[in-house]
Amino acid sequence: MFFSPHSSSVKQSLWQDWRADVACVFARDPAARGVSEVLLAYPGVHAVLLHRVSHRLWLADWKLTARLTAAFGRWLTNVDIHPGATIGKRFFIDHGACVVIGETAEIGNDVTLYHGVTLGGTTWNKAKRHPTLGNNVLIGAGAKVLGAITLGDNVRVGANSVVVKDVPACCTVIGIPGRIIQQKGTKIQNSHGIDLDHHLVPDPMGRAINCLIERLDKLEANQEKFVVMESENCDGCEADAVCHSEGTVMLKQAAGGR
Repeated sequence: MFFSPHSSSVKQSLWQDWRADVACVFARDPAARGVSEVLLAYPGVHAVLLHRVSHRLWLADWKLTARLTAAFGRWLTNVDIHPGATIGKRFFIDHGACVVIGETAEIGNDVTLYHGVTLGGTTWNKAKRHPTLGNNVLIGAGAKVLGAITLGDNVRVGANSVVVKDVPACCTVIGIPGRIIQQKGTKIQNSHGIDLDHHLVPDPMGRAINCLIERLDKLEANQEKFVVMESENCDGCEADAVCHSEGTVMLKQAAGGR
C-alpha cells in the first residue's frame, strides 16, 4: 500500500515525527554514533526536520512563512524540499547534498535517498507533476525520478539512473532511461532492516556482450566444419571435378580458403 496523507485519522505530533526521523538514521548509516552527532552533523536530518515544520505551515495556509522556512532549510543544508511535498515516516536523506523534492511529490514510509537525487516535474501545469514513491523505496546517488509517475513499494533505483515511467513493486531500475532489470519478488525490507546494497544489481550490458562473444565462438567453430581444405595428393583424387566445381571454389573463398 502506498503512503497516503489522508489514510490515518490520527496525525502524529511534530515531536513524534522528529524522533522517528532521528532514530531511523542508526539503521541505515553505520557511521552514526550517537543522537548528538546526528542532530548536529547530519544535514539530511536537518532538512527533514525543518520540512516537518514548513509542511505544517503550508497545510495551515501560511504559505509565505512555509516557503521562507524551506528557503532557510535549503540555505542551511543544500537540500531543496518544497513545503507542499508530502513525506511519510522515517524518511532519511544520506549525505544531504543537492537533493531536490518538488511540490506535489508524495513519499511513503521508510524511504531512503542519497545525495544528488531529484524528484522533479515534467510540466508547468499546476497539477500533480512530481513522483509518488511507495514504502521502503531506495534511490541511489544522482538518480532522477521525473514526472507524475509511481514507484511501488520496495523499489530500488540505481545511481545516476533517470526514471520516467511507472515501476511496479519490488523491482530494481537502472540506466538512462531507467529499465527494470530485476523483476518482482525481491524485497528491500527484510528481518534485518533495509538492504542498502543497491550497488549489487545485474549488469545487462555486460551480460549481452558475454552472450555475443559466446555466439561468435560458436559461429567460428561451425564455420571451420564447412571449410574445404585441399589435400596434398588432390591431383590423383577421383573426386577432383567435385572439389574444383564453381560452387566449391566460392565456398572456399567465403570461408577464407584458397
